[in-house]
Amino acid sequence: MSTDLTANPHARTELRRYAEALLADLAADAAFSTIPPKSPNVPGYWLSPAVEALVLLVRGEDALKPLGRAAQLDERRTALFLCLALALSGQGDRIHASWMGIAFGELSLERPVTRGQRALWLAAAQGAYGPAGKIFVLRKLDAVAVPSRSEPARWLSALTPHEPSMVVPPSLVDFPELAELPELAQPVQASAQLTRLLGRCTEITTARASADGRSAGRTGRLSSACAEKEVLAVLRHLIVSDGPDGSAGPGGRPENHDGADGATKPLVEHLITDLRPCSDSSLAPIALHVAAPIVRTVAEGLAKATQVIPPESVTMPLLGHRVILRPEGPDPESMASAERHITEEGVPDRGLPWLAYALLALGSVALVAAITVPDALPAAALAPLLAAAGAHQLWRRRQRERADAKYVTKQLSELRELADGAVWALHEYGREAEKRAQGATSDLAELTRLLRRGPRAG
Repeated sequence: MSTDLTANPHARTELRRYAEALLADLAADAAFSTIPPKSPNVPGYWLSPAVEALVLLVRGEDALKPLGRAAQLDERRTALFLCLALALSGQGDRIHASWMGIAFGELSLERPVTRGQRALWLAAAQGAYGPAGKIFVLRKLDAVAVPSRSEPARWLSALTPHEPSMVVPPSLVDFPELAELPELAQPVQASAQLTRLLGRCTEITTARASADGRSAGRTGRLSSACAEKEVLAVLRHLIVSDGPDGSAGPGGRPENHDGADGATKPLVEHLITDLRPCSDSSLAPIALHVAAPIVRTVAEGLAKATQVIPPESVTMPLLGHRVILRPEGPDPESMASAERHITEEGVPDRGLPWLAYALLALGSVALVAAITVPDALPAAALAPLLAAAGAHQLWRRRQRERADAKYVTKQLSELRELADGAVWALHEYGREAEKRAQGATSDLAELTRLLRRGPRAG
């Protein structure tokens, strides 16, 4: 029953212009103020009866005959066109129950989501089709079994993208080197990440509840400019992309059957995008519902990581020396080794003060020469100078030795204080570990409750 539109290009152009103007009026809620009462008729082309049916449906009139003709010519395009156009006009409740299934088709992990499917998904999430539309999308997504261990790190990163590189617990604020040790850092990091995950999931469900409260009593019009733009883009592509038999677009190019400009991203990519903090608040609850098994698995792993018993001993750098710390105190052998290195490094081997000895010896020689040799005034004057220079060298040497000894004493004292402080910090860390594990268990229970509740259809 198809007709070659190229035989009557004027009719094709007029029909598409009419459909474009009709969509513009629907988007502006203008009640067809600028649209002629009757659409151009192009026999054998699905868009002609579909547009006629749309006008009748929006006006609340019987559209059974044009619907039948359009469905015979292209059932899926007709269903997609009417579902999206009615959502655009805020009259999504006028669609027939079977149209959504025909328009949406099947989802699969192996095939990317088409733009038509994504537009229906977005419109249903924003309540354009009422509770039934949300339930429909949820069932379609539930039918696609996303593995519960499907790249959990990506899902976690989407929900909590701004993860700090290191979390320092209160007990280790004065010893950040301890906080960097993997055996101490991992439980703290896991606890903080679980708390952030719970916070993000709570934010998603809270934002959904707030949006539901604001939309109470309103029509089913699309609530975001992004959704309206996407729906309009798919509708306009439906209008201009295909020939009379639904097989080729302008220039003879093959087009996707739903008129949605081909595929977009894989299903998992859409879900991960919807979970990000910057995503549409109406899409996030649905994505969280689908990802619930993955999120629950990740949360259980994080909670388990917080229940690790603190290690019996840790090795920590103190003043550049590695010391083993235990609950009862620093390891004596490692402390002795560190003290020995501090002493050796703090008291360098300067050798004998040969210059001082030489100056004193020359002073003695000059003094003897002044006594034994008549008229040896230069020697007599030089002797005390040489002796004074040698004595000054010995005095400076003694001052340096005292400074070295003082420095070593200070370093040894600081080493012992740091070691004792680190041991007490480890004791405090152990007390925090118990509270941290209890908090993680509580967070996991609350997160599980949120995930089990799932998104509301209304």
